Amino acid sequence: MERVWLNRAMHAGFFLLLAASASRLVVRHAMDTRTIVSLAVAALLAVVYAGGVALWDRLGRGGRLAWLAVVLACWLVVAELAPSFAWCAIPLLYLCLRLLSLRLTLVAAAVLTIAVIIAQISLADRFDPSLVLAPIAVAAMTIVIFWELRKAGVMQERERLSREIHDTLAQGLTSQRMLLQAADRVWESDPDQARVYVRTAIDAAGENLDEARRFVRDLGPAPLALRSLPDAIRALGAEFRLEGTEYPLDDRTQAVLLRVAQGALANAREHAHADRVIVTLSYLEGEVTLDVYDDGVGFDRTMAVTRAGRGYGLRMMRDRLKEVGGTLTVESAPGEGTALAARIPVGATGGETDPGEEATRRQEGPGRKGSGVRRGPE
Repeated sequence: MERVWLNRAMHAGFFLLLAASASRLVVRHAMDTRTIVSLAVAALLAVVYAGGVALWDRLGRGGRLAWLAVVLACWLVVAELAPSFAWCAIPLLYLCLRLLSLRLTLVAAAVLTIAVIIAQISLADRFDPSLVLAPIAVAAMTIVIFWELRKAGVMQERERLSREIHDTLAQGLTSQRMLLQAADRVWESDPDQARVYVRTAIDAAGENLDEARRFVRDLGPAPLALRSLPDAIRALGAEFRLEGTEYPLDDRTQAVLLRVAQGALANAREHAHADRVIVTLSYLEGEVTLDVYDDGVGFDRTMAVTRAGRGYGLRMMRDRLKEVGGTLTVESAPGEGTALAARIPVGATGGETDPGEEATRRQEGPGRKGSGVRRGPE
């Protein structure tokens, strides 16, 4: 996963270090042939580097590797001509980590470190061990820090994709399977109805494909691109209730609420075998809540984490809500259905929850009035 802020910081750092090295060269040395050539190569390095950044998306992987090789070659030449340009090694090492495998990065790091050591020794009036040990230490720390950031980014992207797959593709495939099973059951007795089921399954497959394309590009849910949050939740097919006056929510909050609703309905369909599912979206002062109740088989909450599907889905709902400062409360017991309540504070809705009311709600506990968990039709 690309860390845009880190990439921009490293690009800015490279150009600042390049400018600092060039100014040091001009201030400390006469404008002789070597100095002029050094500045010319540094200018070429700046142009090549800036061109690669500007054309990053067009270059592709092969083009980026070729661009990195040219950048490193230009830097090695200018660092040999003017050792002060060795300062640019750290952002260049980051580029290697970003584009190369770990093995090739270690090779590039060794070349960069040797070049820095040679430059340090050239600039010093006498030799001491720090001229060798310091560049090695800096290179080692840089590799470890950036590599760990890279691994963290990969894990974050995997977690995002797993949540999207669970809440969209898994639910869509389940719906398609149910529709096709229904078509198979009535294929001989009622061919027209079977065709309706098949057409609906085809439409669901198209919607699933659109969702897959959107979350691969890290876009918001497709339903929210064309309709409001209440309409998107209503379209999920459950009994829907809207409470309070709708007010604007940021895109991320809307996406989280829709994904939670999708995940809850997927759980109800796959595990609860419910006859009735009620979804209530409430726009309150200082917060927005989503309540999902089903009259299905329920489950033992203490065992949910060990059961495939439901426990995983609940964990991902909590993770999504946590990202926007929200919370999830679940009430269920075998044979008694399930009630799920998602709550997200909204600071820009014209007020905050009254402290006394909030304290009362906490004291009343789950399942009572004010807890935010609706146990079914009122």
